Amino acid sequence: MRTLVVVNNPKDWSFQIDRIEIVEAKAYLTESSYAELRTARVFNLCRSYKYQATGYYVSLLAEARGHRVFPNVSTIQDFKSQTIIRSISDDLDELIQKSFSKIKSKDFELSIYFGQNTAKQYEKLCTQLGSLFQAPLLRANFIFNKRWILQNISPIPVNEIPENHRPYLEEFAAAYFSKKRIYSAKIPMAAYDLAILINPDEKEPPSNKKALDSFIAAGDELGIRCELITKDDYSRIPEFDALFIRETTSVNHHTYRFARRAFTEGLVVLDDPRSILKCTNKVYLAEVLNRAKIPTPETFIIHKDTIDIPAEQLDFPIVLKQPDSSFSQGVVKVENVEELYRDVKKLLENSDLIIAQEFTYSEFDWRIGILDKKPIFACKYYMAKDHWQIYNWKNKGDDQYGNFEALPVYQVPKKVLSTALKAANLIGDGLYGVDLKQLGDNVVVIEVNDNPSIETGIEDYIMGEHLYLEIMKYFKEKIEAGRSIKELSI
Repeated sequence: MRTLVVVNNPKDWSFQIDRIEIVEAKAYLTESSYAELRTARVFNLCRSYKYQATGYYVSLLAEARGHRVFPNVSTIQDFKSQTIIRSISDDLDELIQKSFSKIKSKDFELSIYFGQNTAKQYEKLCTQLGSLFQAPLLRANFIFNKRWILQNISPIPVNEIPENHRPYLEEFAAAYFSKKRIYSAKIPMAAYDLAILINPDEKEPPSNKKALDSFIAAGDELGIRCELITKDDYSRIPEFDALFIRETTSVNHHTYRFARRAFTEGLVVLDDPRSILKCTNKVYLAEVLNRAKIPTPETFIIHKDTIDIPAEQLDFPIVLKQPDSSFSQGVVKVENVEELYRDVKKLLENSDLIIAQEFTYSEFDWRIGILDKKPIFACKYYMAKDHWQIYNWKNKGDDQYGNFEALPVYQVPKKVLSTALKAANLIGDGLYGVDLKQLGDNVVVIEVNDNPSIETGIEDYIMGEHLYLEIMKYFKEKIEAGRSIKELSI
């Protein structure tokens, strides 16, 4: 994807930065080569964004062309909204007070160049404001009236940058545009850009390094440049066409904020925020599966104010689950009434509701991977040695995990496959991993995962590189479908 810096006069931007094209605003607005450009990132550094000024039209036409523009028209309007500015001031109050605690004057002007300031002590505040107001150059004015308040924020015309700040501007711009990119450079003019959110420090991520490399290679093959990003890259979300979350998700977590922001910006997202909300809470899953009459182990919801457990209706052992448990953590098995009430009270310290479920033993759990309402892989996950779950977190080394067996989808029993599809279709059309138990002729759903593991040598054992291609094809098709809708609406 080409990156354009649009200015009124090329003399306004004298810096030479790799892979950046400097474009005169008049040329961007009038020349057909830019109008016909299907994908581009446009950094609008015009001297004015006033209504019907040249800078305003650059952002307006960039959006109409399907280009990603900074600032976009919505951000330009946000600069004028005192309601939005007051809301942001309230949200960032603690950080604002801390940042300006040593300032003695009654007002302060903060310049933000590509998310940075010349003084390091304002770095966090600049990052936050830069992520909320997606514009390359910003000026934030604060006043002190018993406490510091954000009075207004506005773009800085590039020709008004003080001369002594221009070396900093060049440094910050170079750092911004040449951030370390962890992707293959085989496709320098890729049609689309996809961000893969990871946590380098996560002990049990959904995809290991080899799998991530396979996703990147599959993207290369389809004209999608993939870049690994972390939670520190929140402000960069609008730069991409799609977001693929390969970090364990949770609602009260940055993964959900990334998904929500990307969805709002119009990106194709796996996992989308609604899927995260639905799948990461087992109370929701229990209710929706029950209403759809999809078989599950007998399940009860326990509320902390009325701990009424129909123990007489459940045969011990019983499994207790925190609503947001994952990877077998936050799940306990109790053998009698005494253990039941003890562990219920313990789990209710963190949630007003928990799940009590009859224990259903099997040698393995089925995992059916489903993408866009179609099965794409199937695995049997066997229980860890001398344990009732596929993970045994108390052990270390090889004994922590059970074995696995991957099968072609066509070898999966029809009832397992159809039940998995029914369960996943209740959530959406994203990427899901449905866990099931097969007990003779009976099949029950244990849970639906919005962030299923895809690791080299396990889930891809049958399909190999074709599994990664299938997922990248999903992104490409969704991106192009979204662009077609935008073009039809123009």
